[in-house]
Amino acid sequence: MSGTWARARGTWEQARRRWWVRWGVDLLLIGLVFVAVSTWQTRRHARAGTPAPDFTLRTLSGDTVSLESLRGRPVVLAFWAPWCGVCGAESSNLSQLRKLAGDSAHVVSVAVAYEDTADVQRFVDAHGVDYPVLLGDDALQRTWRVDVFPTVYFLSPEGHIQRSVVGYTTLAGLSWRWWL
Repeated sequence: MSGTWARARGTWEQARRRWWVRWGVDLLLIGLVFVAVSTWQTRRHARAGTPAPDFTLRTLSGDTVSLESLRGRPVVLAFWAPWCGVCGAESSNLSQLRKLAGDSAHVVSVAVAYEDTADVQRFVDAHGVDYPVLLGDDALQRTWRVDVFPTVYFLSPEGHIQRSVVGYTTLAGLSWRWWL
């Protein structure tokens, strides 16, 4: 048996001398760490396949939007806070996703953890937000189990949670999760 281990170790050491094997192993390990951290961060979120908690919220302009009214197309639902710098950095990615998705999906955001609507409006103006902004509250934040900003949920056209992500997400990351 020790001869088998020696041959296997020699083969492995020979393979590790190739740059593409080293890079491949390193990228695989980085990917595994990324998946583990992502899974840990969303551990309290509602699981895939469960119905999304319904809501009816007011927009900055005073209109109301219900989650029910968004059914029929996938929904990308981003929760954010006006004081969150990462949320500001991610806002342009949500704008680009909205343009990319066109009429095939709804890209909507919910502002929570704010003092007053003027804070939300300042964020919208400062970051050129061009997607719908709904005004949430602490109860909605608890219902959706949002503990970290930004938090993005991806919903099916039928209104079921498909997946969620926490923290800054690139346009590629948002697009990939939306298309899955």
